[in-house]
Amino acid sequence: MGILDTVIIFLYFAVLIAVGVIGSTKAKTTEEFALAGRNLGLFMYLGCLSAVILGGASTIGTAKLGYEFGISGIWFVTMIGLGIILLGTFFIKRISKHKVTTISELLGKKYKSEARLITAIVASIYTLMVAVTQVIGMGTIINVLLGWNLTTSMLVGGGIVLFYTILGGMWSVTITDIIQFIVMTVGIFAIMLPMSIAKADGFGHLLSKLPESHLSLSTIGYQQIFQYFLLYTLGMVVSQDIWQRVFTARTPSIAKKGSMYAGLYSIAYALAGSIIGMCAFIILPNIDNTQNTFAMLALKILPSGILGLVLASVMSALMSTASGTLLASSTLITNDILRQYFIKDISDKKFLVLSRVTTLAAGLLAITFAVWIQDVLVALDVAYAILSGAIFVPVLLMLFWKKSTANAGFYSILASTIVVIGGLLIEGISSTNPIMYGIVTGFVVLVGISLLTNYRNKDSLVGSFSNTKQG
Repeated sequence: MGILDTVIIFLYFAVLIAVGVIGSTKAKTTEEFALAGRNLGLFMYLGCLSAVILGGASTIGTAKLGYEFGISGIWFVTMIGLGIILLGTFFIKRISKHKVTTISELLGKKYKSEARLITAIVASIYTLMVAVTQVIGMGTIINVLLGWNLTTSMLVGGGIVLFYTILGGMWSVTITDIIQFIVMTVGIFAIMLPMSIAKADGFGHLLSKLPESHLSLSTIGYQQIFQYFLLYTLGMVVSQDIWQRVFTARTPSIAKKGSMYAGLYSIAYALAGSIIGMCAFIILPNIDNTQNTFAMLALKILPSGILGLVLASVMSALMSTASGTLLASSTLITNDILRQYFIKDISDKKFLVLSRVTTLAAGLLAITFAVWIQDVLVALDVAYAILSGAIFVPVLLMLFWKKSTANAGFYSILASTIVVIGGLLIEGISSTNPIMYGIVTGFVVLVGISLLTNYRNKDSLVGSFSNTKQG
């Protein structure tokens, strides 16, 4: 990589640090720190949401899948987009009328406080693990681009994200996400995609040279597609980092429209990433580690200066997801654990300080895990499985079935969490069965206990009415 590309990357880092300072002037209350004052318009909301759902895995992973499986590589990110569309179509109107900060807070309102605690613990671990994977990704890219050792690279990348997130909270995250959304869009759609197709001698030539399997939407396998649906479509609907973005919208209409547009943008992003991977299959036919497909193709086809911008777009995807999930994790810890069980009477000013301290602690923990472990995909898969298998059904019935009861919701989350974890231990983390076991268990327990409770309450009311009438 040339000097010009290095300068572009450093300028990009400098802009993000400056944004953190600007964001700190806006985050004066806890609501502004956690939710940007619930005041985002359509474009800012769209950019903010798109940036957090499309992380480094979406960019690098889809190019890899496109290289290996062709056009069917779209299913990974398409299922993420489908989840956001599902959220916008059916859930946001019902979610937005509740003035809450977290998904666990809403569950606590409907079900028992213990349900809020369990959900907060699971969701905070999940969001923290996502942040860890992004720090690892940032470190890997900086290591390759600048030649620094991996530990230093992770510390720099994670440190920059942590700096602007602590200072301005959601305001800093929102402003940086808008920048990152623009950089991602230009880098992928305006530069990388057309230049990849041009290097492959045009789209027609690309199609003629690819094996037939690369032109089928089912090459990746129906079981894998279904696994993506269970993990990501259902997971997006009940993910705290997504809900936290929903709560930033100025109106429910903005939240709904923005979510629909972000979902469609994700599907377009999936298609672009897969085609880039297919181009790499023709241009670089002997890549040993397909995880490096995107980076190797960029180094091969892009001139100096343009290369720095495109690689900055990959860093954008990683940083936006890292900052969003980091803030989501600290918000869950402060709002649903610390304030509920340890520091109940606290002023807003002190709670803002606590939020920043918790974000610092969560960020340092994420960077530490990234440096020490350097592979947290196991923990991430487990957290995603619990999110989809144990929390989706209680959220769904809470919003759409009025007969669900507090005890039923709590025991549904508890039972399905145990079933999902047990299933993963028995069948392995690559199995989708534990998620389905958890969904079925949660549904049966919640509906069964709710109906039984309602039946007993009805009997009790009838008995009381009879006794009163006889008296």
